[in-house]
Amino acid sequence: SASLVGSEMCIRDREDYLEMICRNCPQSGSVRLGVLARKINVSESSASKMVHKLSETGLVTFEKYGTIYLTKRGRGIGEYLIFRHDVIESLLRRMNSSESELRQTELIEHFLDRRTVENISRFLEIHR
Repeated sequence: SASLVGSEMCIRDREDYLEMICRNCPQSGSVRLGVLARKINVSESSASKMVHKLSETGLVTFEKYGTIYLTKRGRGIGEYLIFRHDVIESLLRRMNSSESELRQTELIEHFLDRRTVENISRFLEIHR
Protein backbone atom coordinates (compact mmCIF):
# COMPACT_ATOMS: atom_id res chain seq x y z
CA SER A 1 0.00 0.00 0.00
CA ALA A 2 1.12 3.54 -0.73
CA SER A 3 -0.33 4.91 2.51
CA LEU A 4 1.92 6.34 5.18
CA VAL A 5 -0.53 7.79 7.68
CA GLY A 6 -3.30 5.27 8.28
CA SER A 7 -5.50 2.58 6.85
CA GLU A 8 -9.01 4.08 6.72
CA MET A 9 -10.78 5.73 3.80
CA CYS A 10 -9.65 9.15 5.00
CA ILE A 11 -6.00 8.42 4.15
CA ARG A 12 -6.10 11.04 1.36
CA ASP A 13 -7.38 13.67 3.79
CA ARG A 14 -4.76 12.79 6.39
CA GLU A 15 -1.99 12.94 3.81
CA ASP A 16 -3.27 16.28 2.48
CA TYR A 17 -3.37 17.74 5.99
CA LEU A 18 0.08 16.45 6.90
CA GLU A 19 1.52 17.77 3.62
CA MET A 20 -0.03 21.21 4.22
CA ILE A 21 1.15 21.30 7.86
CA CYS A 22 4.67 20.45 6.71
CA ARG A 23 4.57 23.08 3.93
CA ASN A 24 3.56 25.75 6.46
CA CYS A 25 5.61 24.69 9.48
CA PRO A 26 9.21 25.99 9.49
CA GLN A 27 11.88 23.52 10.59
CA SER A 28 11.57 24.17 14.33
CA GLY A 29 8.30 26.06 14.28
CA SER A 30 4.60 25.56 14.31
CA VAL A 31 1.48 26.39 12.36
CA ARG A 32 -1.79 27.75 13.76
CA LEU A 33 -5.03 25.82 13.30
CA GLY A 34 -6.75 28.83 11.69
CA VAL A 35 -4.00 29.16 9.08
CA LEU A 36 -4.20 25.46 8.26
CA ALA A 37 -8.01 25.57 7.95
CA ARG A 38 -7.79 28.53 5.53
CA LYS A 39 -5.09 26.86 3.43
CA ILE A 40 -7.13 23.66 3.11
CA ASN A 41 -10.39 25.58 2.76
CA VAL A 42 -12.25 23.88 5.62
CA SER A 43 -13.79 25.05 8.89
CA GLU A 44 -11.59 25.23 11.98
CA SER A 45 -13.69 22.48 13.61
CA SER A 46 -13.08 20.14 10.63
CA ALA A 47 -9.37 20.95 10.72
CA SER A 48 -9.30 20.39 14.48
CA LYS A 49 -10.84 16.91 14.12
CA MET A 50 -8.26 15.86 11.54
CA VAL A 51 -5.35 17.34 13.52
CA HIS A 52 -6.53 15.34 16.56
CA LYS A 53 -6.43 12.17 14.41
CA LEU A 54 -2.89 13.03 13.29
CA SER A 55 -2.00 13.64 16.93
CA GLU A 56 -3.37 10.21 17.94
CA THR A 57 -1.07 8.58 15.37
CA GLY A 58 1.97 10.48 16.69
CA LEU A 59 2.51 12.68 13.63
CA VAL A 60 1.81 16.03 15.29
CA THR A 61 1.36 17.53 18.72
CA PHE A 62 -1.58 19.87 19.11
CA GLU A 63 -1.76 22.46 21.87
CA LYS A 64 -5.03 23.74 23.26
CA TYR A 65 -4.75 27.23 21.79
CA GLY A 66 -4.53 25.89 18.26
CA THR A 67 -0.78 25.53 17.76
CA ILE A 68 0.34 22.49 15.74
CA TYR A 69 3.87 21.08 15.88
CA LEU A 70 5.20 18.25 13.72
CA THR A 71 6.82 15.33 15.49
CA LYS A 72 10.07 13.99 14.03
CA ARG A 73 8.11 11.14 12.40
CA GLY A 74 5.44 13.55 11.16
CA ARG A 75 8.05 15.83 9.56
CA GLY A 76 9.75 12.87 7.87
CA ILE A 77 6.49 11.65 6.35
CA GLY A 78 5.37 15.20 5.53
CA GLU A 79 8.60 15.93 3.69
CA TYR A 80 8.12 12.75 1.64
CA LEU A 81 4.52 13.81 0.83
CA ILE A 82 5.82 17.18 -0.43
CA PHE A 83 8.52 15.41 -2.48
CA ARG A 84 5.89 13.03 -3.94
CA HIS A 85 3.59 15.95 -4.83
CA ASP A 86 6.39 17.95 -6.45
CA VAL A 87 7.69 14.97 -8.47
CA ILE A 88 4.25 14.10 -9.83
CA GLU A 89 3.41 17.71 -10.65
CA SER A 90 6.79 18.12 -12.40
CA LEU A 91 6.10 15.05 -14.54
CA LEU A 92 2.61 16.20 -15.47
CA ARG A 93 3.75 19.76 -16.24
CA ARG A 94 6.48 18.43 -18.49
CA MET A 95 4.18 15.94 -20.25
CA ASN A 96 1.43 18.52 -20.77
CA SER A 97 3.65 21.58 -21.38
CA SER A 98 1.73 23.50 -18.73
CA GLU A 99 2.39 25.83 -15.82
CA SER A 100 0.28 23.97 -13.27
CA GLU A 101 -1.10 20.48 -12.92
CA LEU A 102 -2.30 20.88 -9.34
CA ARG A 103 -5.74 19.32 -9.81
CA GLN A 104 -4.41 16.19 -11.54
CA THR A 105 -1.53 15.89 -9.08
CA GLU A 106 -3.99 15.98 -6.17
CA LEU A 107 -6.00 13.18 -7.79
CA ILE A 108 -3.04 10.93 -8.60
CA GLU A 109 -0.57 11.37 -5.74
CA HIS A 110 -2.31 9.17 -3.17
CA PHE A 111 -2.21 6.10 -5.39
CA LEU A 112 1.50 5.84 -6.20
CA ASP A 113 3.91 3.93 -4.00
CA ARG A 114 7.34 5.19 -2.96
CA ARG A 115 9.21 3.05 -5.52
CA THR A 116 7.19 4.53 -8.39
CA VAL A 117 7.67 8.10 -7.13
CA GLU A 118 11.42 7.57 -6.76
CA ASN A 119 11.61 6.07 -10.27
CA ILE A 120 9.69 9.06 -11.71
CA SER A 121 12.12 11.38 -9.91
CA ARG A 122 15.11 9.51 -11.39
CA PHE A 123 13.49 9.60 -14.86
CA LEU A 124 12.99 13.38 -14.58
CA GLU A 125 16.64 13.84 -13.54
CA ILE A 126 17.93 11.78 -16.48
CA HIS A 127 15.61 13.45 -19.02
CA ARG A 128 16.00 17.11 -18.07
